[in-house]
Amino acid sequence: MSLKKPEEQPSGRRRFLQKSLSLIPLAAAASTGVVSLSSPAADKPQGVLSDYVPAYFNDKEWKFLLAALDRLIPADANGPGAVSEGVQVFIDKQMELPYGYGRLWYMQGPFADSIPEMGYQSHLVPRDTYRLGIALADQHCQQQYQKDFYQLETAQQEEVLRALEADKLRNDAIHGKQFFEQLLENTKEGYLADPIHGGNQTLASWKMIGFPGARADFVDTVQQPNKPYPLGPVSISSKRSV
Repeated sequence: MSLKKPEEQPSGRRRFLQKSLSLIPLAAAASTGVVSLSSPAADKPQGVLSDYVPAYFNDKEWKFLLAALDRLIPADANGPGAVSEGVQVFIDKQMELPYGYGRLWYMQGPFADSIPEMGYQSHLVPRDTYRLGIALADQHCQQQYQKDFYQLETAQQEEVLRALEADKLRNDAIHGKQFFEQLLENTKEGYLADPIHGGNQTLASWKMIGFPGARADFVDTVQQPNKPYPLGPVSISSKRSV
């Protein structure tokens, strides 16, 4: 079935990004040697910042992250994927900021399950959530397939991610659902953030949803409701879409 034209109905990826744009927490806007490796599956993208050296993730974790991001937001006819936009760089940088260390929340006990409106409730900071979550996923993959996650076929990787999302994978250290939600949230943040933070390196997501970015002057368009903004996005550092 052919895709409908954008003016008829937004694509699934576009709807996903439109909904996600309003959900990015302020933490994602904070400023701040292992070679970037991709899944061995056929020629997966290395990323715009392929020479980036992770500050937090080790080699095995980095391979998992690249493979998982390539499944969460893959490249398709609507635009580039998370890996080619550098979302892995965004996430790694976040792990070295106060956000990654959990310094943006009250992190003293007692800890209890609660509704999202009550704020962050886990005793694990994001850094720990990633480290324990990746270990949980790879342990399952070794038991099930005798391979690590990044070595699996695409369908198998998606099956593992669904199992994490459904909380079917868990151990005494972490629940799969908590890890999956952390990964998905940061993936959306990185894909939609300003390039200065690591992701969205070509401004592709902003261009896709019609977000002008850091442009300061809207005098010519403010009185034209429901009309698409005619100019491409500009980042904080004056980078423009390609």
